[in-house]
Amino acid sequence: MRIAVLGATGRIGRYTVSTLKRSGHETVPISRSRGVDAYTGAGLDEALAAVDVVVDVCNTRSQDETEIVDFFGTVTGNLLAAEDRVGVGHHALLSIVGIDHDQHVPHYAGKREQERRVMAGPIPWSIVRSTQFHDFAAMVAGWTLHDGTATIAPVLVQPIAQREVGEMLAEVATGAPLGRPIDIAGPETQDLVDMARRTFAARGEQDRLLPTWRGLFDTSMAGEVLLPGAGAWLGSVTFDDWLAAGAR
Repeated sequence: MRIAVLGATGRIGRYTVSTLKRSGHETVPISRSRGVDAYTGAGLDEALAAVDVVVDVCNTRSQDETEIVDFFGTVTGNLLAAEDRVGVGHHALLSIVGIDHDQHVPHYAGKREQERRVMAGPIPWSIVRSTQFHDFAAMVAGWTLHDGTATIAPVLVQPIAQREVGEMLAEVATGAPLGRPIDIAGPETQDLVDMARRTFAARGEQDRLLPTWRGLFDTSMAGEVLLPGAGAWLGSVTFDDWLAAGAR
């Protein structure tokens, strides 16, 4: 199969691409460096010519909700329109477990808009909703770190290895369109505060953690809203495995 990947060099895209190549598929990276701009739509028709499947693992670094929603909505709209024009038969999207609980997180608002467009679009689709990655806790703590102290909410998550996300996304992309979201997750539930503390220790960092619901995440993230639903596909790499491998 000929499979285009938007976000091919990112944290998940590179694993998706390597998995597809090992299975004998041809991959087409979609990026501005190759003359294709998914946000403006420039070059999309040419890049998607003779493509069977589009895999979307793109991301944005913006923290502004309006910008995030605009980015994901515009890129997705442009992709779907181009796919329809050239005859792509399957659109596979990477999303996030639990975002339909309407949490007060700017990035999740953008992913909800992205999912909405895919579900309402003209292309047969699959949505792979993943839980957070193993480095998520330390990354979140790092966003608030100031004078050696970081705030972090006691969120329940079921972290998954990035490699396993890429492998599962490749498997879904090369199958028949599902027409429904599926959840994928790691094998064990973890607490975000404990994850951050253990990651810092594994890295030899001495920063102090302050658990609170008055930081980046409020109580809309409490309970089990970020845990996978029944029947989720579960990976095998544990958080302890990741720590033992260097916590990077």
